[in-house]
Formats: sequence, structure tokens, C-alpha cells
Amino acid sequence: MKSDIEIAQETKMAPIIEVGRSIGLDEEDLELYGKYKAKVSLDVWKRVQNNPSGKLVLVTAITPTPAGEGKTTTTVGLGQALNRIGKKAIIALREPSLGPSFGVKGGAAGGGYSQVVPMEDINLHFTGDIHAVSTAHNLLAAMLDNHIHQGNELNIDPRQVVLRRVMDLNERALRKIVIGLGGRMDGVPRESGFDISVASEVMASLCLAIDLMDLKERFKRMVVAYTYDGKPVTANDLKAAGSMALLMKDAIKPNLVQTLENTPAFVHGGPFANIAHGANSIIATRLGLKLADYLVTEAGFGADLGAEKFFNIVCRYGSLKPDAVVLVATIRALKNHGGVPKDRLSEVNMEALAKGTENLVKQMENIRKFGLPVVVAINEFPTDTAEEIDFIIRQCQSLGAEVALSRVWAQGGAGGEELARKVVAAAEQPSEFRYLYDLDLPLKDKIHRICTEIYGADGVNYTAEASKMLQRLEELGYGNLPVCMAKTQYSLSDNPDLKGRPRGFEVTIREVRLSAGAGFVVALAGTIMTMPGLSKRPAAENIDILENGQVVGLF
Repeated sequence: MKSDIEIAQETKMAPIIEVGRSIGLDEEDLELYGKYKAKVSLDVWKRVQNNPSGKLVLVTAITPTPAGEGKTTTTVGLGQALNRIGKKAIIALREPSLGPSFGVKGGAAGGGYSQVVPMEDINLHFTGDIHAVSTAHNLLAAMLDNHIHQGNELNIDPRQVVLRRVMDLNERALRKIVIGLGGRMDGVPRESGFDISVASEVMASLCLAIDLMDLKERFKRMVVAYTYDGKPVTANDLKAAGSMALLMKDAIKPNLVQTLENTPAFVHGGPFANIAHGANSIIATRLGLKLADYLVTEAGFGADLGAEKFFNIVCRYGSLKPDAVVLVATIRALKNHGGVPKDRLSEVNMEALAKGTENLVKQMENIRKFGLPVVVAINEFPTDTAEEIDFIIRQCQSLGAEVALSRVWAQGGAGGEELARKVVAAAEQPSEFRYLYDLDLPLKDKIHRICTEIYGADGVNYTAEASKMLQRLEELGYGNLPVCMAKTQYSLSDNPDLKGRPRGFEVTIREVRLSAGAGFVVALAGTIMTMPGLSKRPAAENIDILENGQVVGLF
């Protein structure tokens, strides 16, 4: 069996100019990064903004497990399948972070015969967007510490600096650090730390902005510290927003690549969904909707995380209205949710499957809270039996949901035609998209609604620090922002060990952070961390480059 990278390396890619031409982009609209990658000029929006909008399809999933669900693979395969059945489709994905690429998860460009290419480039640096995010963020951090060192005109309390530094790697040793050591000329000593770049507010702002000037305004609003008398200090106060925007002038342009079947793909922005909002850029999504009949995008992790944030945050800021949702599940993952260990998932266990299917049902219920039609995609594995598949189909149909077998990993677009037809039918149904909460609700009420209605919690607990911060944010005028929950992706609860559909639990909010520039309040639940660590055997040990330039071991 060929690996993903072997399949990708054997593919004959079309020149990116031809891919662009297939969706109405001229050569002058593209800024080439070699033969197979390009950035799309923001001027294109001015030309197409009055075009009719295509249908917006969101791909999400059940709660992820070590068995894998295949959400990105399904997104890519569905885009290819839609083109095969005569629909003009574009897909939009996030850029992979180097953290997971060299850590546990591996690459994030799809799999099998449903991948975006050039796969190695996309997973390794790509066009440098995440590096630009890191540099813009760390420039702000440097200017902040320099301001304190140079006399502190703004009266910043070093104990209330909330901006940490970032890097695009998993590095647990930098979670908590002390800076400014060495003497008077080396800065003011204080505690700080690093987050992974994709958790940066700069990344979130990039993905929620509609153009460069909007991005600069978001940078201006970023709160980096508080004064001794409790007033917020912003990037605008530090006169940093202009330089930060300059560093992002190329990164803000969407990246155009292609799938193995030459379906156009925008890959732009990369916020995680467990610690950020987990969706690609609004700029890429809006552009794709004007250039195609269907724009297929994904939201990170399960529907309780990525999809909830896509609906409540991304759709608000992008004025987007989804037309249909695809909920990806595998028989193997559902059995894992039912208590079967990873090494026994190939065995038939109908009792465990029935128990694990409760997670699928809950995520289906979650999507319907937003008034949208859902199509369940069963990502088929060779070990799946007819009995198991029939059981899932009957369960979905009993709840009024369409369901389709997806074979896009093994067959590419041809294996997703049934899914594509059912998605088209769902997208043509009338629907009444709605948000889960109104923005004028108090912050605790928004958090409570997410935790009880989406996660299924009985209630919410707050540490004294979290409660104090929520009250402070409302007093400062930030109470009308949406909430971005940061919690484990491995459970509907805030406890990663609770699989399936846990009941009788409460969520504990231990910390609250303000992302005023991005435009949301982050509520951290459980033990979720914004800087991951490497495993005992990180993927980086298996990645190499040969003398002829061939990359090996990458996913």
C-alpha cells in the first residue's frame, strides 16, 4: 500500500496558472511561488464581489479519536466529486502548522487519493504565512518590552502583561519562562511564556479580517497589557499596528493550489480549533464563493469545537450563511468511543458501536441547533462490515439525516459521488441558519449556553480568577464579543478521558483571555494548553530529505 506522500509525489500536477484559469483567474491575478503555488491578488475581490454567491458547505466531524476520522480527506474528496458530477467546486483549507507536522498528528493535506498538492510544500513552510504571523506577533512583543524598558510612558504594570511570544513548533519547555535576566540593559525581568503560532491572536485576526486595512484595525485593538490602574494597553498605544500590517501584506493574500484531480484549493490561515476558532480565512472563503458553484471548507476537530465556532464567530464576521453540513464519522472511531481499544477496532463489536454512535447523534443534534441540514459521511475502511454499516445508516435515517458511504481515500472523487449528490440535494433545501446566542448576552450566559447545549454539560464552574476576569472584561466594554472556547478535542466534555456522549458532568473554566483584535473572548476549560509538547517518538524522527531532494517520512 502506497503512503500518502508516495501518492502525492507520483501525481502529475497542472501548472497553477491553468488551475487559476479554470475558475476565472487571469495570470496577472496570480503571484507565482514556483510552478504549482500562487497567491491571489486581493484586487480580484473588487472584480467579483458582485457575482452571485455559490453554495457554502461545511465539513465537520464526530469527536476525534486515535483511530482517525478523515475530515480533511473528505473535504478534498467531496470537492473532487462535486466537479465530477458537473458542479464547479473549490475547496478551502487551513495551512498546516509545523507543530503537528513534526509532532504526533503528521501533515494536514488530506490522504490517499484525496490530497492537496504539492503536499510537501503545504506541510513545510508553504508560502511563509505562518512565519509572517510569528514575526508580526513577536515584533509586537518586542516593542512592548522595549517600551517598558525605555521609561514606560504608558504606565504598564509588568505583572499584567498578557501578550506572550509565539513559535510554530511544539515546545513544552517554553510554556513558562522568565525574561529580562542579565542586568539593567537586558530589559525588565518578568514571567512570560510562548504559545504555538497558530494560537496567536495575529493568526485569528488574519483569518477573520476582510482586507488588509481591516487587519490593521484589528491589530490596533489587540490588548497586550494593563496599566497599574487597570486600563487596557493596545498595540495602537504602542504604535505597532502599522509595522505589523506591513509584515502581513503578502500573508493576507489567499494561497491557490490544487488537489490530486486538479480541483482548485485555497489553503490560507491555520488557527487550531481546540485553542482558537479553527477555520481558514474569511478572505479565501468569500472569494471562493464568488468563483464557484460550491465552496467546501472544513472546521477543525469535532462539531462541538470547529463547527460551533465557525457558526458563531466566523459566519458573524464574514456575513456567511452555510447551506449544508457534512458530518464525518468512521466505524472504527465510533467503536473507540464505545470503549474498544485502538488495537481491536478491526473486530466486530455491535454493542460498542451502538454506544459510540451516541457521539455521532449528539454532534448531529448540535448542527441542527443552527438550523442547517446535515449529511453524514461514513468514511469507509476495509475492515468495516455490512452489518456495521447498515446499523449506522439505519441510525442516521431514523433521525432524518441523509447518509452516504465515502470512499474518497481509496478512489478519489469517484468514491465521493454519492456523497456529492446528497450534499447538493441538502444544499438546495430551504434552511434558516441561526446563531446559538445573541451577542448582548452576558459572557457567562454565552459560555453556559455553549457548555450545556453543545457539550451536554449540567453546568459550568469558574475559578475565582476566571470569574474576576469575565467581570473585568464586561466593565471594560468587551462583554458583547462572541466566546471562543479552548478545551480538549478528545471529548465533548473538558475531560479527554470521557468518550462517547458523556453525561452528568460540569465544565470548569480556569482562565479567560481577551482577543479584542480578533474579536472574541477565549475561555480555557480543563487542562487545555496553548503550547503543545512533543511525544516520546515525534514524527520529526521519521522525516528526512534524500540526496536527490526527495522528502520521505512526511505523513
